[in-house]
Amino acid sequence: MDKIHQIRLPKWLKREIPHGNTDHLTEKLIKNLGLTTVCDHAKCPNRMECFARKTATFMMLGPICTRNCRFCAVSTGTPSPPDATEPQKIAQAVSELGLSHVVLTMVSRDDLPDGGVSHFVQCLEAVRQTSTATIEVLPSDFGGNMESVDQLSDSLPEVYNYNTETIPRLYPSIRGSAPNYRQMLAMFRRIHVRHPNMKLKSGIILGLGETLGEVLELFADLLQSGCQMLTIGQYLQPSPHQIPVQKYYTPEEFEEIGKLARHIGFRHVVSGPFIRSSYHAAEALRTNNEMVVC
Repeated sequence: MDKIHQIRLPKWLKREIPHGNTDHLTEKLIKNLGLTTVCDHAKCPNRMECFARKTATFMMLGPICTRNCRFCAVSTGTPSPPDATEPQKIAQAVSELGLSHVVLTMVSRDDLPDGGVSHFVQCLEAVRQTSTATIEVLPSDFGGNMESVDQLSDSLPEVYNYNTETIPRLYPSIRGSAPNYRQMLAMFRRIHVRHPNMKLKSGIILGLGETLGEVLELFADLLQSGCQMLTIGQYLQPSPHQIPVQKYYTPEEFEEIGKLARHIGFRHVVSGPFIRSSYHAAEALRTNNEMVVC
């Protein structure tokens, strides 16, 4: 374990800070409205770039998650009740930022009877009332409640995204007991049958101890479940409290893995060290028939 902690950050994972102050304008708007973003709370490596481009991924239902995934920097604990004003605040932020595509995500809220889906749908509908932006949802699994999954998919977002994160062998040690790999595949199949034209998307992070064979098996499972869009990124340990990185993949390895995913049938693949599920999501929706390496 000590050797894993001593892995040095490779040169391709060192980035320049964006110039200009647009990132501060985005951050100020979010702060003034009292909103939460996954960019901040998950310590996303693309935060400053996305803020500089006047975009962000809004994280609903507060900054406290009821789960404790070992790769994630979002705080775990007892969340506050849903903020009834949050839907209007998110809609205002989308309007003021002039977003053409918005990604709405959430913490897991196993404390709520419906997992938080009713609040999620309210936020989605508020955005639709004030904007023509396309909407991508990145929800939790709602504790396996398929009625909640139906409620959200029936609100007809342009993209339904759920992050697989890692291969099934690592689920117990990385994601804990709550998320279930087979249940996740069943969720994608259910949405695909219910809404065959809806774009389904998933994301994984590499560097947690997976093998290439296991990754390719995961790709096949997702594809057979109706998922057409895929993001592949490098796991970066957010703090000493999360599981250490076991491997840093090179940009060339990401390119090759992305090509393999595209070859087996994914319509859109974005693969690279800094890729996260909502990174350049608008571009992914517009060009969902090609492979991009970043």
